[in-house]
Amino acid sequence: MKSRSLSLPCMVLMGLCLLRSGAHAENKDEKPVYVSAVVNVDWRHPGLPFEGWGTALAWFAHVTGRFAEPHRTELADLLYGRDGLALNIARYNIGGGNAPETASYLRLGADVPGFWRKPGEGWHPDSDDAWDWSADAGQRWWLDAIKARVAPRDLILEAFSNSPPYFMTRSGRVSGHVNALEDNLAPGFETQFSRYLARVTTELERRHGIRFRTLSPINEPNTPYWFSTNTQEGAHWSPEAQSRMYIALAQVLRENGMRTEISGPDETNPQTLFVDWAGMSTEAKAVIQQINVHSYEWIGKSGVKDIAETSGKRLWMSETDLSPANVREDSNDMRPAIALAQQIITDINSMSPRAWVLWQAVENRSSDPKNSSNWGLIKADYSNLERPEYQVTKKFWAFANFTKFIRPGYRFLKSDNPDTLVAENPTTNEVAIVAVNPGIVSRMLDIRLPDAKRGKLTCQTFITQAEDSLATSQPASCSGRLTIHSRPMSVVTVVATPNVLRRK
Repeated sequence: MKSRSLSLPCMVLMGLCLLRSGAHAENKDEKPVYVSAVVNVDWRHPGLPFEGWGTALAWFAHVTGRFAEPHRTELADLLYGRDGLALNIARYNIGGGNAPETASYLRLGADVPGFWRKPGEGWHPDSDDAWDWSADAGQRWWLDAIKARVAPRDLILEAFSNSPPYFMTRSGRVSGHVNALEDNLAPGFETQFSRYLARVTTELERRHGIRFRTLSPINEPNTPYWFSTNTQEGAHWSPEAQSRMYIALAQVLRENGMRTEISGPDETNPQTLFVDWAGMSTEAKAVIQQINVHSYEWIGKSGVKDIAETSGKRLWMSETDLSPANVREDSNDMRPAIALAQQIITDINSMSPRAWVLWQAVENRSSDPKNSSNWGLIKADYSNLERPEYQVTKKFWAFANFTKFIRPGYRFLKSDNPDTLVAENPTTNEVAIVAVNPGIVSRMLDIRLPDAKRGKLTCQTFITQAEDSLATSQPASCSGRLTIHSRPMSVVTVVATPNVLRRK
């Protein structure tokens, strides 16, 4: 991962330095203008150990796992390699799969195949010839690539489903019911669908030498998104239908002696999760060991934390992404990067999730620049598997400001600044501070690092802005009172390491 060096005094200040900023006072002298803010950090109540960062595989892995070498290996290094983002979590999408005779209508990448064979002739899941384990070669390549790059102690895999196979649905399609507000699983098929998911999970574990810690059987269930002519897999599940599914899946997992935990409901936003959780049966809630929620809307995030705490469940922010409105696809535009950084900080400070997982790390490049967007961290050309082209975006580098320095096992500390995230390594007392400045005025952040056990510190900074991608400073001594220059439209990370640690 390439970066450019910057001098430390312009990044972390023990005194006041001249600010090189695009914002100036409205006078002839054009003196630097900045706002000052004291950032108070609560060291008394650290959060639970953070489990890490990840992405769903699904569509992008289905395509890029079939890219010619060296392209797919380069992408795996960028996302999961130690010199890349160093992600450690992956969510594998168990496809439902449409009927072979159904004309193609799912978007490129979203046509994740199922593992069944010959359902039209009577599907018997206990028979070996009912299964096609050669399916989904792209995603399965990524499982091996991730396993080779992530230390076993850090690797966490989750399997998830968007839809049952077509022959278990009411509409005969994996994209939803004709009526988007009606459940699409055929009545009484909860156990059959559970057996499908359990068998795929077990077989993938055996064939790839991995373990799925959790299995999420439904996705964004209580929404109006999933209708039969939609271009991606999805299914509506009322809270009552969700309850039946979770109970059936728990029974199947027990019957098969599986250690896999159940996660869910992977609802699209906190407000809808509240409706789901309130409508589920007590028995269903009891078998869910990990609450998954998506953060596609900002309202109600702190309420999700309350549910997790009172129910004693592990909480994940298991899916999100965003593209600022009216910003066309541009790998070098800082606005999507700033938006992602603010999303991460708000999610973690409000919900305290144990993990933060992006939807799709790689997105298909737009064929229509006038109607393009900035989803994903890397833009790739899905149309050419042999000679694919891809571009790393500023969102990728902004994400790196978090993933490379806040690692599994770190604990988040509460901060009263809404644009700052603080985490500590409880073993070494190293502190990572990420600050985002979404505006056009410089900020001078006064951050105090109390606690004598840290002693003298060495600080190093890393900045992503229009002209820099994770540019780094030379390490230098710093004190327990840290002043950070947060430049306009930038994401800056400061790593403060106790000198005792650095001498070892």
